[in-house]
Amino acid sequence: MLADSEIEHLDNIVQRKRVLKKGEFLFKAGDPFDAIHAIRSGSLKSYTISSDGIEQLTGFHLPGEMVGLNAVSTEAYPSFAKALETSLVCSIPFDRLEALARDLPALQSQLFRVMSGEIRDEQELMMLLSKKNADERFAAFVMNLSARYRRRGLSDKEFFLSMTRSDIGNYLGLAVETVSRLITRLQKKELIEIKDRYLCIKDLHELSALAGTSCHH
Repeated sequence: MLADSEIEHLDNIVQRKRVLKKGEFLFKAGDPFDAIHAIRSGSLKSYTISSDGIEQLTGFHLPGEMVGLNAVSTEAYPSFAKALETSLVCSIPFDRLEALARDLPALQSQLFRVMSGEIRDEQELMMLLSKKNADERFAAFVMNLSARYRRRGLSDKEFFLSMTRSDIGNYLGLAVETVSRLITRLQKKELIEIKDRYLCIKDLHELSALAGTSCHH
């Protein structure tokens, strides 16, 4: 954990705090890379656009997560990042961050933890997307969101789905009708319940078994 003085030091360089409205871009593909961004509240989606204009969703980003880490090795952001709802984002200038991490060893270890956590999340999602069966894939998607909320000290059984069914379908490689059918089927089996885009996991063990993931409850 960071000491109060270190947090104060960090706050001094996080000059840019931005409130993004729903649909507003944090950055676009090709924009020069100058900062990494921490989501304080709300959520974002990232996506690329192919040469023939097809949008491909590459990730959803939740409170406590960072966006833009995949641009560290390049001069420009490789993807678009857009707010799914009103979101508060803190931008940390990368050149100042490198210098600060040298001065504050605790910050450096915190950053490494965050980065390894982001890599783990991406690996888990790659595993998820390799599943052939649509039911398994959707269940694994919900379990992945659940685990990410739990790691951030939030409820892992009830959370808001800020992404549309169309976004989920795009991300999972499923037609939007398939996503709707899966939701109906899982609700009938009483594994989940969705009301006004609030998702409640009714049976964590069964959903975990369907997803093929280990359940820590």
